[in-house]
Amino acid sequence: MDKIAVLIPCYNEAKTVEKVVTDFRRVLPEATVYVYDNNSSDNTAELARRAGAQVRHEYKQGKGNVLRRMFREIEAQAYVLVDGDDTYPAEAAPEMVQRVLERNADMVVGDRLSSTYFTENKRPFHNFGNSLVRWTINFLFHSEIKDIMTGYRAFSYEFVKTYPVLSKGFEIETEMSIHAVQRNMQVENVVIDYRDRPEGSESKLNTYSDGLKVLGTILRLYKNYRPFGFFGLIAAVLALVSIGFMAPVIYTYFQTGLVPRFPTLIVCGFVLLMALLLFASGIILNSLLAQDARNFEFKLNQITYRKGQENAQTVESI
Repeated sequence: MDKIAVLIPCYNEAKTVEKVVTDFRRVLPEATVYVYDNNSSDNTAELARRAGAQVRHEYKQGKGNVLRRMFREIEAQAYVLVDGDDTYPAEAAPEMVQRVLERNADMVVGDRLSSTYFTENKRPFHNFGNSLVRWTINFLFHSEIKDIMTGYRAFSYEFVKTYPVLSKGFEIETEMSIHAVQRNMQVENVVIDYRDRPEGSESKLNTYSDGLKVLGTILRLYKNYRPFGFFGLIAAVLALVSIGFMAPVIYTYFQTGLVPRFPTLIVCGFVLLMALLLFASGIILNSLLAQDARNFEFKLNQITYRKGQENAQTVESI
């Protein structure tokens, strides 16, 4: 088991990967640097290997697929995840690792939005999207994560080995943030300086399509992790609509003894029934979620025990 593993997912980052690897080897000399090449058509892998990184490959395209491979294969006490585009300062890594190893943080977020991101980033829709995603997640999940979409994070062994990677692309950062909050993990923020990509280096993120995927991921995870709130809100809306249309019909019935709009009454009855079913579904799913939380804590204890055993074996071998 490595003490520190620096994980760098790369797709066509030949202009910057060598510098990124060199910088992280300099500030974290005790770390092992892993570069996972994701079907690059340039010489990213060769340059990373020349700079001293261990190069591996993931042939399923997408950042989420790369992280799934990384998290399965690498065993370490602390992990640093960083993009290979040289937009994040390596100098922040020691503090982020220290919070994992000494403060028992499960996820440390490299917070760009509290420093230079809005001035350095030249894409205004990215600025708006980052702010929108941050506000939405913190509002829905009652969290205080300062930068949801950052690609610069540090993780504990427990986080990496219990995190189910479900997303395939850039929405993975959103998924990680929500997972940490939902599982009551210790999340800390470290303010970092952000610099825009160097000239000639192009972002792989599509502002509109990937932005829609991120919002879809938030909605999906809110349904999964907050089922009572999700289904309860839909049930409340349906119930209000049903009652709003049904009230005049019932009022007329009490006034005249007649029901002039039977179709309206029937439709409203079915809508109200649907609202009750959704409300009941929310209650049931919320109970299942509580059981899942208990199972997760049991799994977390097992993984922590396994980590202790592996660390003991490492010490004995030394």
